[in-house]
Amino acid sequence: MDWNSLSNANVIQEIGVRLKKQRINKKMTQQQLAEKAGVSLFTIAQIERGKSVSLSMLVAVLRVLRLLDNLDLLLPESKISPVALMKQQQKVIKRVRPKRY
Repeated sequence: MDWNSLSNANVIQEIGVRLKKQRINKKMTQQQLAEKAGVSLFTIAQIERGKSVSLSMLVAVLRVLRLLDNLDLLLPESKISPVALMKQQQKVIKRVRPKRY
C-alpha cells in the first residue's frame, strides 16, 4: 500500500480496519479489548471506524493486541552522526550568543 498517497483520514481509517482484524483474529470483543486497554467501548468503536483518538489510547490498544513491537518498523531508531550533532550544537551556540556592540 502506498501510504503517502492516502489522505490523513484514509490512513486513520485503514489503521482502524487493520486493528479490527487483529482484534477479531485474537477472538476478542470490542468490550474485552476496551476493558484490557483501560479505554471505553466508544473509543474502540471510534478507532475501528477510522475516527481520531488520542495517541495514548491508541498505544494502550496496541499494547493489548501485542503490536507495540511493530513500532520499530514504523519508527526505526536512528543514530545521529557526530558531524551532524556538532553542526546542530554550533547552530544553537550561534543563536544563544548575544551580539556585542
